Formats: sequence, structure tokens, C-alpha cells
Amino acid sequence: MVCSCSVYTFTGADIHPDAKTTSVTYFQNQATLVQPTLSQQFTNDLQEYLIQQTDLNLIRSNGDLQFEGYISDYKITPISISSNDQANQNRLSVKVFVRFTNQIEPDNSYEQTFSRYADFDSNLNLSQIEESLLEEIISELIEDLFNKAVVNW
Repeated sequence: MVCSCSVYTFTGADIHPDAKTTSVTYFQNQATLVQPTLSQQFTNDLQEYLIQQTDLNLIRSNGDLQFEGYISDYKITPISISSNDQANQNRLSVKVFVRFTNQIEPDNSYEQTFSRYADFDSNLNLSQIEESLLEEIISELIEDLFNKAVVNW
């Protein structure tokens, strides 16, 4: 007879069976350049991801697995310059500081900054593509912090 001390999900998450709840505090935007919807979008998407990818119940605070942090950077930088000193491509970058607390297995807790970016043609108007770029970046950030928290690769 084989006994397992963890619960595995189809995402590869290795969550202790005593963990029943998770909580996500609002990720404030502390970046120098503030994108008005980024904090709410990131927080909501992280909560939704945890609901979809785990069997944990989402509660307001003090979950068995706790996620908190803030948006530490949001910037647009030129990455490819033409011969006439014009940007050919720009990069939208987002950094998020995350404090993950595992109340059941404290050794798995961490504090880390995660960073992701998306490149776009400088001829495009950022306001027209920003939403889709942020969706991509946020999705990648959430996968990174989730994998660091509960996927033991």
C-alpha cells in the first residue's frame, strides 16, 4: 500500500493535503508609472487562477497558502533603435514583488520579485494594444509565482 503526503493536481501542483484555503491580498501598484487597472487585474487574475488550478477555498485573509505583494515596476523602454535614432520596437515590462506564506509547510514560503515583458512595434499605439500585452504578461507572472509556490520541479 502506498501512502502519499501530498495532493497532486493536473497542473503539477504539490499541495499538502492539510491545506484547505488560500488568500490573496490586493496587490497595490507602487511603480513609478502607474497603470490604473493593473493592480485590480493582477489580483483578480491571481485569485481566479488559484480557484481554477487548485481545490483550495479562496478566503479573505489568513489562508493556509497566502499570497501578498505589490506591483513594483511598470515601464516602457525602447529596445531596437533605427539608424535615425527612432525606436523600432518597445518593451512593456512589469515587476511584481510576491510574499508567499505557506502556513502548513513554512519551509516552502518565499519572498521574490518576478518580472515579465512583452515587445511591440513602436508604430503601434500602446493604448490600443496595452490590454492584450498586460493579459499576456500577467498570465506569465501568475504562472511563475504559482510554480514557485506549489510546483516542485
